[in-house]
Amino acid sequence: MKSRIQHFLQRVLGLKNYLRLFSWYKIKTLKSDKGENDFFHFIDLIPSDKLALDIGANIGIMSYYLCKRTRPNNVYAFEPIPSNISALHWIKKRFGLDNMQIVEAALGNANGSIEMVLPVVDKVKKQGLSHVVTEEITEFNEGIRFTAESIRLDDFTPLIDQEIGAIKIDVENFEYQVFLGATELLRKHHPMIYCELWDNQNRYNCFDLLRSLGYTVKVKEGNSLVNFDEKNHTTQNFFFVYE
Repeated sequence: MKSRIQHFLQRVLGLKNYLRLFSWYKIKTLKSDKGENDFFHFIDLIPSDKLALDIGANIGIMSYYLCKRTRPNNVYAFEPIPSNISALHWIKKRFGLDNMQIVEAALGNANGSIEMVLPVVDKVKKQGLSHVVTEEITEFNEGIRFTAESIRLDDFTPLIDQEIGAIKIDVENFEYQVFLGATELLRKHHPMIYCELWDNQNRYNCFDLLRSLGYTVKVKEGNSLVNFDEKNHTTQNFFFVYE
C-alpha cells in the first residue's frame, strides 16, 4: 500500500514536488518519530560552537536540525543526487537556513567521477536508497544511473582551518570509503560521528578504521551512550566518540 501511494504521488506531483512535500512533512514530524530518538540524542550532544558535516544529506531532513543546532556556524551538506539536491536548495530557502552550505558531490577515497544509482522499486523512485555503484553493494541496483563528482574530505579546501565538531553520515554501505578519504580530518578534529551501518563487512571495516584513530564505538541505551556489545545490541545506529 505504501509503495502504491508513493507511486501515485510521484506520478501526480512529479518527483521534484513530491520530494519537497515529503521533506517538509518529515521535518515537521521527525521529533514525534521514536525511530529517530538516536539522532536527536546526537543533536543534543554535538558542540554548537563548531561546524557540522552532513554526508549523504539526501533531501535535507537531518540537515535542517544540524543547521538549527550549530547556527551561526556552517553545516556542509554533501549530496550527489540531482533530485535530492533540488530538494536541499528548496529546504534551505524555505526555512532560511543561511548556514547550510550545499556541496553537490559524493564523498569517497578518490577525487574524480563516480557512478551512482537512484533505485526504482515497484515503480517508485527511492531517493533514500541512492548509492554508489560498486561490486560490494549488491542490493537496490536497478534504477536510474548517472555520473557524479567524487571528492575526498581530506582534499576539500573549504574545511581547511575550520573547527569541525560533528559528522552525520548515511551513504548506503559506502561509509568505509568515505572515512578512508577523511583520515587526516578525523585525526585533527576528532568530531563526534553518528552513522547508520548495516550488519555487513562495511560495518566492521568502519569499526576497525575508526578504532585505529582513537574512537570508541557506542550505542544509545536509555538516555546514555554505552560501549557497543555485539551480543546485546542489535541497532544499526552508531556513535563514534574520540576518547
